[in-house]
Amino acid sequence: MKLTVLGATGGIGGQIVRQALAAGHDVTAVVREKSRLALEHPALRVVTADPTDAWALVPFVTGRDAVLSALGPRGRKAVGIASAGTAGALQAMDAAGVRRVVVVSAAPLAPIPDGESLFLRYVGTPLIRVVLKSLYADLAEMEALLRDSPAEWTSVRPPRLTDKPSTGSYRTVVGGAVPKGMSISRADTAHAMLAMVDDPATFRQPVGVAY
Repeated sequence: MKLTVLGATGGIGGQIVRQALAAGHDVTAVVREKSRLALEHPALRVVTADPTDAWALVPFVTGRDAVLSALGPRGRKAVGIASAGTAGALQAMDAAGVRRVVVVSAAPLAPIPDGESLFLRYVGTPLIRVVLKSLYADLAEMEALLRDSPAEWTSVRPPRLTDKPSTGSYRTVVGGAVPKGMSISRADTAHAMLAMVDDPATFRQPVGVAY
């Protein structure tokens, strides 16, 4: 497949690029600074663009099978990039006639699943939602943009992220959260996103992923 990756220099984005290339896909990685993606491959094209600028993105999504976005803030000052970047991507995709997009969101946006521990239900999850309120507001706005668009979108919702290697062994819940799913690696989150690109069961759905 021909894939365009946004947020390609982040922990998840870099994994998406590397795993996609290893699987034989053609990858266009959109970055702000080429020096931050120290990777060369015959099937990789690294381009620079502001991910919030829809018209700048149009040439890099035209003719692609799907867009995968790992956009997210590197700090509190960058909160807003997920929704702004997704808005830009959706406009560019619409102009280019591309429909498939898979994005990274977060598990706390989902309702707390049945069978969750009392601590997480009444303390852990509500506390996280308060402490990271601005981050989750941005992700909620991003998901609202997806729902209101004609795109065939999937919003992947991981819990706590780690830098452990990919196992390829994790749980997914279409339309909900993974019960007692405490963590997942960035590598396996990327693996899940790539696996969902051509899975119609995940179209226009949020999907929980966790171990």
